[in-house]
Amino acid sequence: MLLWTEWWVWMSGALILATLEVLVPGYIFLGFAIGAGLMGLLILLGVSATGLALTLVIFAVLSLLSYIGMRRFFGIRKGQVKVWETDIND
Repeated sequence: MLLWTEWWVWMSGALILATLEVLVPGYIFLGFAIGAGLMGLLILLGVSATGLALTLVIFAVLSLLSYIGMRRFFGIRKGQVKVWETDIND
């Protein structure tokens, strides 16, 4: 039995990545955690890829879509842009 075809491996990876996101904030690992969680759900529902390469491509696409969704949801808030008035060399 191959590990990447097990749903609990992907869910465990999602949990580890989400924990890393708490330790290192900044939405670095959150997209990967969501992608791994979605991949685990897909495998749990019976959608399985035929090989490691296709599985990793699906994981990458799910992670990218989650980053795009987070960007739209969290976004850049208006009025939070830092404007520098002086230069360090002045």
